[in-house]
Amino acid sequence: MPFTATVLTMFPEAFPGPLGVSMIGTAWKEQDLWRLETLDIRAFSKDKRGFLDDTPAGGGAGAVLKADVIASALDSVERDGRPLLYMSARGRPLTQARVREWSKAPGIVVLCGRFEGVDQRVLDARGFEEVSVGDAVLAGGEAAAMVVIEACVRLAPGVLGNIESTLEESFEDGLLEHPQYTRPRTFEGLDIPEVLLSGDHKKIDQWRKLMREETTRERRPDLWEAHLANQQAKGDPKTGKPKET
Repeated sequence: MPFTATVLTMFPEAFPGPLGVSMIGTAWKEQDLWRLETLDIRAFSKDKRGFLDDTPAGGGAGAVLKADVIASALDSVERDGRPLLYMSARGRPLTQARVREWSKAPGIVVLCGRFEGVDQRVLDARGFEEVSVGDAVLAGGEAAAMVVIEACVRLAPGVLGNIESTLEESFEDGLLEHPQYTRPRTFEGLDIPEVLLSGDHKKIDQWRKLMREETTRERRPDLWEAHLANQQAKGDPKTGKPKET
């Protein structure tokens, strides 16, 4: 079975969105290299008026999606060992390492919240993992779900064609990716760095590594510190011996 993403949402019409275009869309629609399913959680309301939410316990503004509705929707889905993910601004940050782990599973089941969120009891009872795609609040989980799904399915065998294209991407080894260039050689007075035109692959690799390190140090000091700690744990790259502390 190909990697299968099942989305629990109030708005199934939001999908596939960008998941339906380019190589990922072709891999889904024409090659069956991955599959997308949507489940309308509104169909599982036990209220004759179709309500999915209620006021927050303890008072406050907004509404909370009801535990029994979400549980009924989820329990109608064949999990097949797939991780359960709930898109939430209060979740743990999405990382490439976690994406790579999920991409090795049969697929993922993603719950998209709305309003003030979902009753915590169903998240705990069903074992959802809360995931955040960034330090910002969205109106709902659909856009965030598409981010997670795309990140996973692009790693599925055959989707991108050449798997080597993912090996030097940002986050794969703890560093951000180096800058990219292509023709024309000169654009508005700005030239492609000469080293990239030299044909010396050793020097090109060295330049790219340097750019990755400089970019990470400047833009993501948190990643840079983690990278340095990892290098120290591995030992001196020149001698292979543990570094002295």
